[in-house]
Amino acid sequence: MRIEKLCADVMMFVGDAYESVATAFIDGNEVLLVDALGSEEDARWLRSVLCDQMGLTVRLAATTHFMSDHMAGLTQFPEALVMAHRHHRHTFLSQNRPVAAFYREPDIVFDNTAIRWGRHQLRFLFNPGKTMDHFSVDVPTADLAFAGDNIVGNTVYLSKADPVLQRAAIGRIRQFGRSRIVGGHIGVFDASVLDNALRYLERIRESVVRIRTDSPAAEVSHRIASIRIEDCVEPQVQPTAFEREWHRNNLDAIVSQSIFTLDASLASAEAAA
Repeated sequence: MRIEKLCADVMMFVGDAYESVATAFIDGNEVLLVDALGSEEDARWLRSVLCDQMGLTVRLAATTHFMSDHMAGLTQFPEALVMAHRHHRHTFLSQNRPVAAFYREPDIVFDNTAIRWGRHQLRFLFNPGKTMDHFSVDVPTADLAFAGDNIVGNTVYLSKADPVLQRAAIGRIRQFGRSRIVGGHIGVFDASVLDNALRYLERIRESVVRIRTDSPAAEVSHRIASIRIEDCVEPQVQPTAFEREWHRNNLDAIVSQSIFTLDASLASAEAAA
């Protein structure tokens, strides 16, 4: 577990479970929380730091998307209002391992909104990509944009997502023009992480389409499973252990969920035309 101060009044917490991120915007003695970590242990640590050690009260907790690995702290702050996109249940029910104990019915449901919190204005913008309830948070006064799980470090996670939507979502985050990007996992990055994630997405798609169109059917799964992360990331990127783990998860998801099959079919039809 680690803490990083992003501004004088903005603190980022990275938990042990999934390296999930929570960010606290502090106004006097009150906190607006963006995301809420991925395990009960991490969530108790978050409450201990904010409430017991710092004497703060969390008044509002907003999730970038309603998946359990970002929701563990919601029940730790019963005094806080919970804010989520109106498609939050779709995302919660569609995830691979929902944790019902972390679920809390939102008090505020929205499409797009802006909130003034201390000296900061946080713009919550609907930005479907990894999930259909995803929103990004743009904070010009802190030079921050929150990507949620539309990126996973310098990569993306493909499971149960439309890669075209993911590409568009990352592109919209780029348009904010912020120099620092907070991911749903790992921590904060400079803005080049968005281009890196887009290149990873495009390269893994190209590799899978090539395999699906050129390989005998019996060999497709094995060849997809052999795609190296080094062949998908930018040359200057040194993949972390977490990025390597989720690249392997991507390869499993591509096979089990037939991801990029449509792309391969369209490519074959175009080549035959």
